Amino acid sequence: MRHRVAGRRLGRTREHRLALRRNLVASLFEHETVSTTMEKAKEVKSFAEKLITLAKKGTLAARRRAIAQLGNRDIVENEDGKTVKKGTIIGKLFSELGPRYLDRPGGYTRIIRLSLRRLGDNGQLVLLQLIGEDEAQTPKQHKAKPEEVTTIETEQAVEVEATDQTSDVDEPETEKNQDEPQAAGAEDEANQDEDTDQQQAKPSVE
Repeated sequence: MRHRVAGRRLGRTREHRLALRRNLVASLFEHETVSTTMEKAKEVKSFAEKLITLAKKGTLAARRRAIAQLGNRDIVENEDGKTVKKGTIIGKLFSELGPRYLDRPGGYTRIIRLSLRRLGDNGQLVLLQLIGEDEAQTPKQHKAKPEEVTTIETEQAVEVEATDQTSDVDEPETEKNQDEPQAAGAEDEANQDEDTDQQQAKPSVE
């Protein structure tokens, strides 16, 4: 019995399992998606997420630990029939993938089941993917409970009523303030008329 023995054997020896895990994770970091079987994807997922958590530290010690566990394979592309080096796996891990998930506490990968079966042993095929940049940066929205929604609606209704009351109270004051200059102008005109009448009523002394 395999008491207290974690992990899957996958029909391989210990050295072969380590090489398989390193190659799968390196390909995942390079292409950000790989197709494999369900058992291999589950076995590799935890190792990939631990390396991404290590890359989020960004220190020299973390970089050396990642190289010791994963290796530092070159990223090579074919351009015009020539192989061109585009960088290394550790370089992309620490410069691109680590900063992408700084605000995410975990869950950097996902497994998507495919409807296809592998020829030969009829194994279940899946896609092992890294979470994209948009999904990594957008936090999960908090869904308000029904009680919270009702309290928010009542608070908004109270605020609207308060603003309506204040607007009703302020309108007469503004009307009064607008009428005051007109009344003052009317009084001045009346006083001027009285002065002219008095001047006309006085007899002229020669």
